[in-house]
Amino acid sequence: MHPTLKTLAVALVAGTFAAGAVAQDKAAPKKAATAAGKIVVNGVTIPQSRIDMMNKELTASGQPDTPERQRAVKEELINREVLVQAAQKRGLDKQAEVAAQMEMARQAVLVRALFENEVKANPITDADLQKQYEEFKKSMGENEYKIRHILVDKEDEAKAIIADLGKGADFAKIAKDKSKDPGSKDNGGDLDWGPTARYVKPFADAVTALKKGQLTTAPVKTDFGYHVIRLDDVRPLKVPGFDELKEQFRQRAQQQQIQKLVMDLRGKAKVEER
Repeated sequence: MHPTLKTLAVALVAGTFAAGAVAQDKAAPKKAATAAGKIVVNGVTIPQSRIDMMNKELTASGQPDTPERQRAVKEELINREVLVQAAQKRGLDKQAEVAAQMEMARQAVLVRALFENEVKANPITDADLQKQYEEFKKSMGENEYKIRHILVDKEDEAKAIIADLGKGADFAKIAKDKSKDPGSKDNGGDLDWGPTARYVKPFADAVTALKKGQLTTAPVKTDFGYHVIRLDDVRPLKVPGFDELKEQFRQRAQQQQIQKLVMDLRGKAKVEER
């Protein structure tokens, strides 16, 4: 579907919630009938489960459950049923592209249900999260460092920079002129405050070996090139408390749980290209 038409279709269907509850008596389809609590549109009954699901989604999004909302939900589902019937009458559901989109939507719903089921069946306890938090806290170290660096491609160039700095050259100016790190060169090589866990190991080891105000006496090699590092300051690291980070750890743990499920299922699947 053309993006503009797709947006229009969504807006038209969803528009019931903007005006349906107010103007329902005038806008309700004439062929929709309500009997014994059921909504029937051109002979097709809208199942209660569909009404319940839409109400559940609205409640989850923070919308209060009111009589007006209940009427709007019914109007919305009536509109959808009328539109679906019109699309089917024109044979649109038989078109290959539409059928493929419908199948992809069905798969997406099933995949989401599987993920939710997996998380529910294997709940992550607060004890698990506490353990992860303690490991994280330990990995962050006790201090954070304010450092500058100059990154170049060749070791000899880094050695020459160290020699120039030893003679009193301006670190910030050299960083701006020669560093190939786009994120820090314009700030004089300043990487701001951060724990050593932020950096690759050779870089982190070099930082922790320095004292405040010191400069590396030899280039530090990493996969990015050769670094000249200066430690401007150091202070104790304040890690946010467990309660502040718990839900972030839970989300990460659930993502890892889902990734493991996917990899396990892929590992057992027989995949062929014919």
